Amino acid sequence: MAAAYPFYMDDSGARHPDRQLSDGSRPDWFALGGILVRQQDEQLCRRMHSELCAKWGIGAPLHSEEIRNRKKNFRWLAPLETRNQFLAELQAMLLAMPVVGIACVIDRPGYHARYHGKYGSQKWSLCRSSFTIGVERASKFARSRGCKLNVYVERSDRKTDRQVKTYFEELKRAGHPFDHARASKYSPLNLTELGETLHDFKMKRKSSPMMQIADLYLYPICRGGYDASYYPFGQLRSASKLIDLHVDDVNTSGIKYYCFENVAKKE
Repeated sequence: MAAAYPFYMDDSGARHPDRQLSDGSRPDWFALGGILVRQQDEQLCRRMHSELCAKWGIGAPLHSEEIRNRKKNFRWLAPLETRNQFLAELQAMLLAMPVVGIACVIDRPGYHARYHGKYGSQKWSLCRSSFTIGVERASKFARSRGCKLNVYVERSDRKTDRQVKTYFEELKRAGHPFDHARASKYSPLNLTELGETLHDFKMKRKSSPMMQIADLYLYPICRGGYDASYYPFGQLRSASKLIDLHVDDVNTSGIKYYCFENVAKKE
């Protein structure tokens, strides 16, 4: 396997499994995910990103939260006509890019309910669970196409960056850390397969165009776990931009919505 699929991973939501949990009246998640892209398609994606930013005179990163809330570098989106035109062009760019959206999204109240009574403060961090599941499923996708997997994660603070790098190294050295009997229903890759597939790991800044695209894909994927009718999520699905539409078994290889059993999902 010579060629590689880069996996650009951003984070969304609160990392801590217990702090300021929602009472269930609103979506409350932590997720790691973003996009998979063939190496040979990255240049095209970067060019599309550059052309959109040049047209609109944007020098700051395309930050999903700032765009949605029309704040900081995107306060200029306040006028409705301007906002609608920009969002239409942004959406067209995202749907035209040769990328696939993938993530592991964890419902924080659901995670707390499932594991706090049994493990208390010893339960895994949301980041470890989400990273491990997301990378393992991305590895399956890359292997199915005869490729290795490069993992690129957006920088955070130094402690978190070190932890995430350790998760990658442990996955490559020892395989997935989940209980093997319970995990067997998801047909996880074994140690040899992961060792063959996982290749490069780097931290990336928000200035990276590919990381910005990952950010813009991740939020709709997260919202889609709670509300399948959320318009940006529906557009990604209709355009076959979600990994679920490119794998044989969504349960073992698609987007993972973890601890969502008590979520009343809108369809």
